[in-house]
Amino acid sequence: MYKVDLNSDLGESFGIYKIGCDEEVTKYVSSVNIACGYHGGDPIVMGKTLDLVKQNGIAAGAHPSYPDLMGFGRRNMDCTPAEIKAYVTYQLGALYAFAKQRGLTIQHVKPHGNLYNTIAVDEVRAMAVAEAVAEFDPSIILLGLAGSKSLEAGIKCGLKTASEVFADRAYNDNGTLVSRKLPGAVIHDKDEAISRTVKMIKEGVVISINGNAVPIKADSVCVHGDNPSAVEFVKNIREAFAAEGIMIAPIAEVIA
Repeated sequence: MYKVDLNSDLGESFGIYKIGCDEEVTKYVSSVNIACGYHGGDPIVMGKTLDLVKQNGIAAGAHPSYPDLMGFGRRNMDCTPAEIKAYVTYQLGALYAFAKQRGLTIQHVKPHGNLYNTIAVDEVRAMAVAEAVAEFDPSIILLGLAGSKSLEAGIKCGLKTASEVFADRAYNDNGTLVSRKLPGAVIHDKDEAISRTVKMIKEGVVISINGNAVPIKADSVCVHGDNPSAVEFVKNIREAFAAEGIMIAPIAEVIA
């Protein structure tokens, strides 16, 4: 029996601006990554998202970002390792406070957007993130791109790590994600996305945008839930996993 986590980035609404279909998505995933105010989310949204986590019996993770609310955390920022470490600590601490009020724990940390992509290849900045998590709570799992510097840094800091793959994103030959600025970066055909994901889980391989087979480890699959069609995709991928004998469970159970 194969076992994998199904995660989604949630809690990204801000003030009167609503982003995502959090109420629906939380019914189908096993872990969620909650925005902590730097790219999306606010104190009210964080609390409401954690309420959904508790209602659905799933696991919560922090989704820290560069301080880039206007750019949704997707712009590159020239931040020092010390700044990155402080930013991650600040955001993790904020979400922890709301989780503690509800009797919940923080299962994992998954950086967002450009920070996520930066620490996939930048060892120094990856260490800054890993140190922030390890010094806050060494029992928290670091979730990052499969085969990345992020996970290497987590291991060096004594953290448990989990390898993440993306159902709807194209990969380069080196295992990194194709930039969203390039054509073909996002896979819109749901059947293709699902078959690719099953292959990653069962065979440990993804076909790159250049047609090459790239080794990959899949502990957790990210599915985006920011529109109604994405909610339908989450349902479809669950059904496909069941048919393929793939069990869905929170990250902590997958890597145990």
